[in-house]
Amino acid sequence: MLDDFMVRAILAGIGVALAAAPLGCFVVWRRMAYFGDATAHAAILGVAISLAFQMSIFVGTVSVALAMAMVVTAISGRGYAMDTILGVLAHSSLAFGLVAVSFLSGIRIDLMAYLFGDILAVSRTDLVVIWGGAALVVALIAWRWSSLLTSTLSEELAYSGGLNPRREQLILTLSLAITVAVAIKVVGVLLIAAMLIIPAAAARGLARTPEAMAVIAAGIGAFSAVAGLRGAYVFDTPAGPSIVCVAALCFAVFGMFGWRGGRSG
Repeated sequence: MLDDFMVRAILAGIGVALAAAPLGCFVVWRRMAYFGDATAHAAILGVAISLAFQMSIFVGTVSVALAMAMVVTAISGRGYAMDTILGVLAHSSLAFGLVAVSFLSGIRIDLMAYLFGDILAVSRTDLVVIWGGAALVVALIAWRWSSLLTSTLSEELAYSGGLNPRREQLILTLSLAITVAVAIKVVGVLLIAAMLIIPAAAARGLARTPEAMAVIAAGIGAFSAVAGLRGAYVFDTPAGPSIVCVAALCFAVFGMFGWRGGRSG
């Protein structure tokens, strides 16, 4: 079954959707869209470093994403608004990554595949990495679900309950870094943030509980992956952008019919 490239692509898309869904809910609740964008853009620098030192792309992107998070934490609250800091870091890391890639000699790199994804070229090894990363992200979020919700609702409430909001933030950051690393092959660095935010935003108006929102977001993400791949096959369009387009249409449709119901946050 895995010999069929389309089957591998569908499994890869569903794996990324499962990882991005619960994490995307927290990104929406915490208004961390810029943070997700900055982390995704930094992945290109991670790719360049990985190729330069002949190491795993997964390790390089996770390392750079975590470094980005630490830099943001270190310089936040020093006179600049958070969205300004994230904007500067996002575009700077993307630019440095693209420049670094241009210095790599003797290495063939399909830059468009990293920017917009190349889901149709997913291999069996890629599937292992994607589903392994997705399982790790889901396990981390499930393990700390209650604590993450409390910290998201109110830091004061978290402190009063004996929780450390900074530790919960670190768990979210680690989960985001892993998700970016596994999603880069599927939708590329320029569209990763969209797959984090759009399914979760579409699910928000349909769900009455946070848990339901995560499950619905996973369903929307998986449907977007399958329908987007089908659309790309039928209309001969780029696979990664097609997946995001389906997710955006789901947001538009559910926005019209779902927001009359209860909200989950």
